[in-house]
Amino acid sequence: MTTDSDTPWLTDQEQRAWRTHLDVSRLLMHQLERDLQPFGLTNNDYEILVNLSEAEDRRLRMSDLAASTLQSKSRLSHQITRMENAGLVRRESCESDRRGLYAVLTEEGWDTMRRVAPHHVASVRKHFIDLFSAEDLQALRASLTPVAEHLRTERGGV
Repeated sequence: MTTDSDTPWLTDQEQRAWRTHLDVSRLLMHQLERDLQPFGLTNNDYEILVNLSEAEDRRLRMSDLAASTLQSKSRLSHQITRMENAGLVRRESCESDRRGLYAVLTEEGWDTMRRVAPHHVASVRKHFIDLFSAEDLQALRASLTPVAEHLRTERGGV
């Protein structure tokens, strides 16, 4: 591409690496989503269940959950409403802050998480982990860690 600007355009090698990354990201997320469909879950649902299942008392402030799942508070609120209707989570008031709310994993949500997690892990293995050698996985992690750290810093440490 020719231009009069000072933009440092991607080289062919950089362009191929970038587009491969985009392809893998989209295709992998699509496949993982498909593998969650038989359980009536989306990737977003599963991510919320994971976050709540790993939290103390299986509960998180809605603002913290929004930050950890990279969702706006309003989008998360709609998502939690849908998950409440499915019996997976419930909202609870925050005693220390009347305006604050917690998202809490219900027993049904916990049972769903325990039932779905082995299938999700098998999907992650099949479509990602098992396609790499141990050395390649280590190199991939080492390569992507600076990008993740940079993006967390850009986002404000979240």
